[in-house]
Amino acid sequence: MAFSARHLLGIENLSRNDIVSILDLANQYVTLNRQAHKHSDTLAGLTQINMFFENSTRTQASFEIAGKRLGADVMNMAMGSSSIKKGETLIDTALTLNAMNPDLLVVRHPHSGAVDLLSEKVKCAVLNAGDGRHEHPTQALLDALTIRRAKGRLHRLSIAICGDIAHSRVARSNIFLLGKMENRIRLIGPKTLMPSGIDQFGVEVFDDMNEGLRDVDVVMMLRLQTERMDGAFIPSSREYYHRWGLNAQKLAHAKPDAIVMHPGPMNRGVEIDGDLADDIHRSVIQEQVEMGVAVRMAAMELLARNLRASNNGGIDV
Repeated sequence: MAFSARHLLGIENLSRNDIVSILDLANQYVTLNRQAHKHSDTLAGLTQINMFFENSTRTQASFEIAGKRLGADVMNMAMGSSSIKKGETLIDTALTLNAMNPDLLVVRHPHSGAVDLLSEKVKCAVLNAGDGRHEHPTQALLDALTIRRAKGRLHRLSIAICGDIAHSRVARSNIFLLGKMENRIRLIGPKTLMPSGIDQFGVEVFDDMNEGLRDVDVVMMLRLQTERMDGAFIPSSREYYHRWGLNAQKLAHAKPDAIVMHPGPMNRGVEIDGDLADDIHRSVIQEQVEMGVAVRMAAMELLARNLRASNNGGIDV
């Protein structure tokens, strides 16, 4: 499969072929993960370190399961009690880890660009599990796989991304990926939650849900990231739900077979109606979680192939 990157730091610099390679391999891992015996020895003998400087449930668990199913030795570092809390710099931490000779380093960090910096200081492959407002590449890839499996294709669809666009690295990565695959992208939300310069991204922007959802194939809701807000971006949770929360009435403006997505964790009754989130005929939220493990397995395998090839003079063994 055509994938030459040394790290997976974002979607912006991936080619369309890179994206398709990850999704095709991930699709194979979906089949493996549904079998009674879910394990492979693809990463046997390799060490994977998960460094999460921000709290995470889904992403960290997904990466851990992915690594273990591929046979890697997986270590989760407790960053809350790490030497960084004692004053050690991120670069010093990277150098210390590098001396331990890991093969795969999975990093989530609250500051944009921190993961890129780490990748320049270590010899192993680095996977970005979310950095600040920058990117969350594996979330966009799992969203893409979910859409492709539900719709039978990943091109020339009309896709609405709704809610807190300004603070969302998920939205940013999805805009890059879905744009590369020739989809029509609509962003819906209050003007206070739209980033500056958004008109340069080749998207349509709406502040009215009914208008923005008209005839779309996919509705992707986003979490209100209140922890990243330093002011009053919305009038109240109740008003936000009334205007921009997804319910059956608003969804009726989309195509009859439109699917509903959410990266989680969900704020029910704020971003999305709880009954709609659980509707097995429209919601693919649980499928997104399942696809996450498969996509992360695929990404780590492809990076491990490149790592082994570079360690063996360019020959993949």
